[in-house]
Amino acid sequence: MLDCRPRLLAATLLFAPLLALPAPAVAAESVACHVTYGGEKRLVEARPVSSPYGVRVLEIGSYFLFRIVFQKEPVGLATIKVYVLAARDNGPAPIHQATHPYPPPAADHSPYGFTGLNHIYEPLRDGELQYWCELSPPVEARP
Repeated sequence: MLDCRPRLLAATLLFAPLLALPAPAVAAESVACHVTYGGEKRLVEARPVSSPYGVRVLEIGSYFLFRIVFQKEPVGLATIKVYVLAARDNGPAPIHQATHPYPPPAADHSPYGFTGLNHIYEPLRDGELQYWCELSPPVEARP
């Protein structure tokens, strides 16, 4: 019987340095939401996640909390969800939630992406948060 161990050892020693090289960065698809509040405009980006439970919220002003959950897999759960919560003294309270299919329908003629322009109002301070979202490459991969 032929002993293949020396060949396996030689192949391992030959290709092992290649395994230590960093993998090239792959530009992953993302959801970019354009958020306006109090005259300030921000771009909030979300990359795909395997579980929605670890997605954090972003504070917008002193009242709003903004959260995007972009889930591509499993196919049966593939959605883009946008949440806006009120930062209240007794804890966050949901005031807006929108669910969009993934992939979203083409929005070629819409100036406000696949979500359209959304307006959410503060009931206490009369403030308004506006947002709209589009599917795009990550910020660092854009021209």
